[in-house]
Amino acid sequence: MTPAQIAQAAQTLFEAEKSGVQRGLLSVEYPDISLDDAYAVQAALVSLKTDAGLVMRGWKIGLTSRAMQAALNIETPDSGVLFDNMLLENGGRVAADRFIQPRVEAEIAFVLKRDLDAHNLDLQGVMAATEYVCPALEILDTRILRADPQSGRARTIHDTVSDNAANAGIVLGGNPMDPADVNLARVGVVLSRNACIEETGLGAGVLGHPAQGIVWLARRLAQYGQQIKAGEIVISGSFIRPVEAPHGSTIHADYGDFGNVSLFFE
Repeated sequence: MTPAQIAQAAQTLFEAEKSGVQRGLLSVEYPDISLDDAYAVQAALVSLKTDAGLVMRGWKIGLTSRAMQAALNIETPDSGVLFDNMLLENGGRVAADRFIQPRVEAEIAFVLKRDLDAHNLDLQGVMAATEYVCPALEILDTRILRADPQSGRARTIHDTVSDNAANAGIVLGGNPMDPADVNLARVGVVLSRNACIEETGLGAGVLGHPAQGIVWLARRLAQYGQQIKAGEIVISGSFIRPVEAPHGSTIHADYGDFGNVSLFFE
């Protein structure tokens, strides 16, 4: 993609989020789009958001499970940026017009107390740099159609990455804990919609351990001169499949001793 095409794609995504009207697939409009192109569109979109006054609060990691990677025929996670307007209250209500097609995932959030140096970073280094971990819900949304109306082609990772990794909202809850005091790989979740169990999972579903995704993210960002910094939130990847959250949905995630997170979609 040319710089002009990247800027135009970012602008249409920015406008789609404001209007609630989805745009077509970038992977159809630009059949040769690369992953580098997609991250360039995302970066341009992030700039539009910061220029509009939004404040970056951290990062999201997606596509961390082998099942989700296999579904998209990829072998790598993806990432996006968290903004201040994405932070929602645990147990709160989401206005009916807030999102286009929301879905929900269960995750573990890391809040950093130190900058992460990607050089020689490992799982233990992430844990040592973390102030606390807590249960989280991520709200996914799509400003790009899920499938092309003419061809029926499904969106690809290039569409998702361009669209800020389908990032839309985050709810932090439960019982914040020192990461040394909880076996994150063995943390389990039972996620219900309107009191009906939809998904269950274990933290190990995220690359074997939720902190491992943060190692991946720190190394990827370092390639572009970026860094995960103290005070930032990182949601480390879902260990369940996305659950649709249509109007009237009450979402409740039970993490056992780690606590609960919930949200109601008006």
